[in-house]
Amino acid sequence: MQRLASKSLILSLGVIALTARIGRSDSPAPAPPVDSAAVSAFERFKALAGEWEGKSTKGWTDRVRYRVIAAGSVVEGTSFDAHPGETMATMYYLDGDRLLLTHYCVAKNQPRLVASSFAADEKSITFTFLDGTNLRSRDQGHMDKVVYRFHDPDHFTSRWTWYQDGQERWMEEIEHRRVR
Repeated sequence: MQRLASKSLILSLGVIALTARIGRSDSPAPAPPVDSAAVSAFERFKALAGEWEGKSTKGWTDRVRYRVIAAGSVVEGTSFDAHPGETMATMYYLDGDRLLLTHYCVAKNQPRLVASSFAADEKSITFTFLDGTNLRSRDQGHMDKVVYRFHDPDHFTSRWTWYQDGQERWMEEIEHRRVR
């Protein structure tokens, strides 16, 4: 009797599995719709691939390397010597219909910023604080906002804002020039 019940259960499970497959194709589910402004902005970051020189309004200079990695799903920006002897990285990526960046900072935290506005001419993108790791609270010092302005394929500026104790503490703008 128990054998008959086991066979019946197995047969029932097989019918359920077969029924679930009827009318279903083996092709992957379509990707969710993505905001075209976020996609266009992400393509702008991909176009940065290569070597850049940066000069800050705070007086320092650095070198930045942009690479498109992970099958084209991430742009990695690595900054050398903005802080002497230190390297920082910023990753740009799409998350569904949003463009995000994660900044790996010498402040030993990793704020995530979301693209919150796009200029109509697609030459300016503003990222604002979303959340972060290694931040006990939002009042702990971190990079909180950045505005990118694309002038031409070989020149852009980024204006970064530091936030601490409930207010913006300072801002600096960095002029970037592609190294040929």
